[in-house]
Amino acid sequence: MTDSYEDPPTVPSGERATLGDGLRFAFGTLTVLPARITRWDRPAARTGMVCAPLAGLVVGALAAAAGTALLFLGGGPLLAAAVTVAAPAALTRGLHLDGLADTADGLGSAKPAEDALRIMKQSDIGPFGVICLLFVLLIQVAALADAYADGWARGALAAVTAAVAARLAMTLASRDGVPAARPGGLGAAVAGVVPRRSAAAVTALTAAAATAAALPLGLPVAAQHAAAVLLALGAAELLLRRCVRRFDGVTGDVFGALSEAAATTVLLTLALG
Repeated sequence: MTDSYEDPPTVPSGERATLGDGLRFAFGTLTVLPARITRWDRPAARTGMVCAPLAGLVVGALAAAAGTALLFLGGGPLLAAAVTVAAPAALTRGLHLDGLADTADGLGSAKPAEDALRIMKQSDIGPFGVICLLFVLLIQVAALADAYADGWARGALAAVTAAVAARLAMTLASRDGVPAARPGGLGAAVAGVVPRRSAAAVTALTAAAATAAALPLGLPVAAQHAAAVLLALGAAELLLRRCVRRFDGVTGDVFGALSEAAATTVLLTLALG
């Protein structure tokens, strides 16, 4: 698959970006929801990546609503889980799954960085990408089915938490010190734009929000959701470091892979709990 982040619109740069510019950047690049990007520059990217978890919140809420609706219409937990997993793919045009597959092919190629990046830009999916997509989607559906089997609230909350954590992983991957692997695309646009203090603040706020949202289901469940978010960020960080070493930086594909890795880790953690 090609990296669909590679042809962004060109928008004049400015000194500062408003919250509205940042939200349009976040929703315009990370979802298919109607959000016309007004600026494509570093300040807008900075604000946009800080707002990325909000895009995840909306995507997760829409996915959870679809799964919950099926449960109330008489569908089983497995059907609800499958639709809940399919919804974010539709709401992102499959870009994050595309990035996961391309990153898996690049990492599995065992070739130098330049050759691996070229493999990632090709339009086809290699065996590593196919296998990775298959197992990630199977794990996500199975884990969500377990959550829905415990009640619609558990399943819906798991879906929302996974989607938010997935975008939070992107925020952290955009922090100071993370280089871009090549000059074009989303990776170059957002690499290193988020100050570390801002990344830490967003992380703390998101973890606190995930914990608070789960409190009505009980303190153990709330603690489990907090742990799921932190473990997801840990898994994404390990993958990020591997990609930076392997590709000499990040690309739009890597951001997609980080998103799916974080979401899968959240769902797996909640299922095991």
